[in-house]
Amino acid sequence: MNEVTHNLGRGLPASVIYEGLLAQGSGQWEAAHRAALTMASEPATAHPDSAGLFYGAPAVAFALHTAGHRAYRSALGSLDKALATHVAARLSAADDRMSTGQPPRMREYDLISGLTGLGAYFLHRGSSPESLHGVLRYLVRLLQDPVSVDGHQVPGWWTSDSPTARPEDTMPAGHGNFGMAHGVAGPIALLALATRAGHTVPGQLETLAASCRLLEQWAHPEPEGGAAWPETVSLDAWLIGPTPRFYAGRPSWCYGTPGIARALQLAALACGRENSRSQAESLLAACLRDAEQLVRVTDATICHGWAGLCLVADLAASDTPADSPLRRTLPSLRAQFTTHLTQNPIPKDPGLLTGADGVLLTIHTLFPSRPVASAWGTCLLIT
Repeated sequence: MNEVTHNLGRGLPASVIYEGLLAQGSGQWEAAHRAALTMASEPATAHPDSAGLFYGAPAVAFALHTAGHRAYRSALGSLDKALATHVAARLSAADDRMSTGQPPRMREYDLISGLTGLGAYFLHRGSSPESLHGVLRYLVRLLQDPVSVDGHQVPGWWTSDSPTARPEDTMPAGHGNFGMAHGVAGPIALLALATRAGHTVPGQLETLAASCRLLEQWAHPEPEGGAAWPETVSLDAWLIGPTPRFYAGRPSWCYGTPGIARALQLAALACGRENSRSQAESLLAACLRDAEQLVRVTDATICHGWAGLCLVADLAASDTPADSPLRRTLPSLRAQFTTHLTQNPIPKDPGLLTGADGVLLTIHTLFPSRPVASAWGTCLLIT
């Protein structure tokens, strides 16, 4: 199978979304239908070891639902049944793993490949509350129940993988991951967005409050002011705790301050923690004003470029008062994005995270010429 046919991050499902959202406004569906037919020309996998929101049947279903044409309803009905079965199998396997007390692999729970991403699909789709609530119950347990590693208690989201998840990059004690794409920010954001949409399970609000405290605790002060989160932490670093001096990494959606700050803001809004909300917005605003951080943004993409940075900033600002410092950062940020686009070509390859479709979707979401609604950003857990 072509590697990009069913790959939302860097393939054809993102093109279906982009063309479909444009067609919703123009009524011209030819390009969207061509992309959808090509995407459907090969069977999409729902295998538990490989299918997740960004690959396989879930990616196809997310694309068809977001594109939104009535011609896709029959296919979506079949996909929903397969994905409900898929989620049930994944939840059963996770329950078996939890009963052993062993830490999870990243792909068990993360946004890109795991149950958090599948929960995001059912939140977006609205077709199977039972599947969504099963994922929410799992995430409450994941975030609240610790596991033991080398005789030390660590959070349940501590992963046995190395940060790269490559077998050759072994880390016997695993690591803690704070990012939105592969770490704890993703489950936190899903729980918060589900709460906003009226989907709650026992312990959800308490888990969100505890998650706010976690992210506030690990917001490391920077030498020049402000604060940021570590992308990943080793067992030794976790046992030492937050350090007083810290340098922020790249300000990206996937691993950096923007994605994590948005997760904290959403969690705080969901459980009514005003101080946590204020801190999230202040840290994000400080990041967006920091030239030393922004110089590390070198491409236009959503995953770790200008599109993701601007989209997170815009959606976070929309949840603040009109006079908030975060809103005041938007004109400069958009101008820098525009400058980058005028000086550099948009990526040629398709894809939502690393390709042209994500950049173009962001442009149409943020700028008024041919606007599209931001609901497609549910796959990023920022709206």
